[in-house]
Amino acid sequence: MIQDILFAIWFLLPAALANAAPIVAAAIPWLKSFDAPIDNGRTFRGKAIFGPHKTWRGLISGMVVATCILWVQQQCVAHTTWGSSIAGGVDYQALPVLILGPLFAIGALGGDVIESFLKRQRGIASGRSWVPFDQLDYIIGAIIISLLFVRLSLMSYVWMIVLWFLAHLLASYVGWRIGLKKAPI
Repeated sequence: MIQDILFAIWFLLPAALANAAPIVAAAIPWLKSFDAPIDNGRTFRGKAIFGPHKTWRGLISGMVVATCILWVQQQCVAHTTWGSSIAGGVDYQALPVLILGPLFAIGALGGDVIESFLKRQRGIASGRSWVPFDQLDYIIGAIIISLLFVRLSLMSYVWMIVLWFLAHLLASYVGWRIGLKKAPI
C-alpha cells in the first residue's frame, strides 16, 4: 500500500506542480508582462470564456515546470535505486520528456480551463471555489493525457485521484495562509 501511495504521488507530480506553477508565476514581478488571458477577453453567451486568471503566462510556466519535473524524475529513476523503486514498473527512460512534460501541463491546466468555462457559464465568479471540481479538474486532465503514453491499473488511478484531491485541499489552505490565495479552498 505504501508503494501505491508513493507511486500515485510520484506519477502525477509533474502535473500537480504544473497546476501550481501559474500561482507562483503570478507572484514573480518580471513575468507580469505575460499576463495575457488565453481567451483574449472574449465572451460566450455574454459571459467570459475562461476568465482573466487563465493566462498564457500560467500555461507556459506550467509547461516548463512539468517538463523539468518529469526530466528530474527520469534522471532519478535512471540513477537512483529509490527512484527506480518508486517508478512502479513505468519505463521512465522510454517516456518522451519534451512531449509528455508539456502534455502533462496541458492536461492539468486544460482540465482547469474546461472547469473554468463551466464555472463562467454557471455564473460562478472567477476565483470563487467550486468544490470538488476545482480539486479534480487538473487530476482528471493529467490522467487522460497520460493515457497516451502509459496505462496503469485502476487502483493506481483511484489512489492518484484520492491523494491528489486531498493534497490540493491542503495546498490551497497553505497557499491561503501564506497569502498566495484569497480563500482557503
